[in-house]
Amino acid sequence: MFRFSIWLLLLSISPLSSFAGEDTPNIVLIFCDDLGYGDLGVYGSKLNRTPRIDGLAADGIKFSEFYSSSPVCTPSRASLMTGAYARTVGMHEDYTGHWVLIPRSQRGLNPGELTIAEALKTKGYATACIGKWHLGDQPEHLPTEHGFDYYYGIPYSNDMQQAKRGDPPLPIVQNKEVIEAPADQSTLTKRYTEEAIKFIETNQAQPFFLYLPHTFPHLPLFASPAFKDRSANGRYGDSVEEIDWSTGEILDCLKRLNLEDDTLFIFTSDNGSNGRNGGSNFPLAGIKGQTMEGGMRVPMIAKWPGKIPKGSVSNEMATMMDFLPTFAAITGAELSDRPIDGHDIQPLLYGEAGAETPYEKFYYYRRRQLQAVRQGDWKYHLPLNETHPNWTSATPLGDGRPAKLVNLANDLQETTDLSDQYPEVVAQMKQLVNQAIEKYGNDAMDGYAQREALTLKSSAPLVIKSSNP
Repeated sequence: MFRFSIWLLLLSISPLSSFAGEDTPNIVLIFCDDLGYGDLGVYGSKLNRTPRIDGLAADGIKFSEFYSSSPVCTPSRASLMTGAYARTVGMHEDYTGHWVLIPRSQRGLNPGELTIAEALKTKGYATACIGKWHLGDQPEHLPTEHGFDYYYGIPYSNDMQQAKRGDPPLPIVQNKEVIEAPADQSTLTKRYTEEAIKFIETNQAQPFFLYLPHTFPHLPLFASPAFKDRSANGRYGDSVEEIDWSTGEILDCLKRLNLEDDTLFIFTSDNGSNGRNGGSNFPLAGIKGQTMEGGMRVPMIAKWPGKIPKGSVSNEMATMMDFLPTFAAITGAELSDRPIDGHDIQPLLYGEAGAETPYEKFYYYRRRQLQAVRQGDWKYHLPLNETHPNWTSATPLGDGRPAKLVNLANDLQETTDLSDQYPEVVAQMKQLVNQAIEKYGNDAMDGYAQREALTLKSSAPLVIKSSNP
C-alpha cells in the first residue's frame, strides 16, 4: 500500500514524465521467432507489409550485418540473455538428441549466469518477459527466476505439443502458473501486445525493461481474425503483418505516455527463416538450422530519439551477444565476473564517425559443431562430415561438405571458393579455428567444463501442471 501511494504521489506531481533518462532509458526489446533477413519491407520484402517496423528504421538505425549466435532457438536466446556464445553457458543443445530444449526437460539456463534483466534490476528497472521463453520450462528455470518481475507467455516453441513424444498441451504461463492449455495460438500476438502495453502503463513512473519474444513466424503459423488471410504472402505474411501491428501499438503507447524520447527500442529476430511457407532470407543463402548467412544473419533495427540518428545504417558486424554489455554500459549496471563474448556497441548504435565492429572474429556454431569462422569479409567454412538438412556422412566417395573460403563483400550466396587463391587467409582462419576449439570446444562433450553446473537437474521431476480442469 505504501509503495502504491508513493507511486500515485509521484504520478500526480508529474503525470506525463518518466524516471527514465539518458542514463536509465526504458528498453524495449522485440525478438521475433524465425523471422528472416528478407521478411521486412525495409530489408527488401515485396510481399509482407511492415510499415511500422519500416518507420522504426526511418526514425533510427538499421543494421545490415547483425548476427544471432546460433541458427536455432534455445542457444540464441541464451546468448541474448547472457552475452555469451551458447557453448560458453552450456545451452548449445539439449544433449537428448534435440537441437533445443523440449517440454519437461530437466535442464535450463544456469541460475549462476547474469541476465540482462538481473543486471538492469540493480539500477531500479522494472522487468517483464512477455512471449516465448525457451530457456527451461521447469519452475526454477522460468523468467521469474532470472530477473524478470513478470512473465506471460509460452515456455517453449509453439510446435512442441507432440502427443507421441509425451508433450503436454501447449501452455500459457503467467509467472509460474499455467492459465491456459492448450493455448489459443491465434490470439497470442494480440494478447502479448495487450500485456506489453499494460506493463508499460503500470511502470511508466520508473525505468523499465520489456522483453517481448514473439511466438511467430515460427511454424505452425497463426494470426488473429483481424489479420488472417489478409496478406499477399499467405499465413506467413499474416503473422508478420500482425507483428508489425503489434510493434506499432507499443510505439503508440510510448508516444501517448510521453516516453518515446526516453526509450531505446530494438527489433530483431532469434535466427533466420526456415525458408518455408513464405519466409525469406534474401539475398542471403541458407536457412534456419544452417551456418550459412541466412541461418544466422538477422534484421536488427534500433531507435532512441536524440541518441540514434534518424535513417542511419550500420554495415558493421554486431551480434545479439552485445545487448547485455551495451545496456550495462548505458545504464551503469555492473557485469558479473562471468566471461562474456559480446561488446559495448554504443559507437555503432549512435552512428559515430569511424565506428567499427568490435569483433576481430566471429564463430558460427550449430549445436555441437564449429562450422565456420568470419574475420572481416572473409568467411571460412570448415569441412564437415555431416550437414543440415541432408545429414550426409563422409565416405570415401566424398560425401559431406569440403572446406571453403568465401568473401562476403561480393558473395552473399557463398558459392565461390577462394581457398586456392588465398592460402595465407586460409592459414589465418585455421589459426582462429584452433583458438575457438581451445576456448569453446567442438564436439558433443566439450563445453561442459567451461562453467560449473551447466547441466542442471531438479531435485524432483517438477512439471508445470495446468490449472485448467
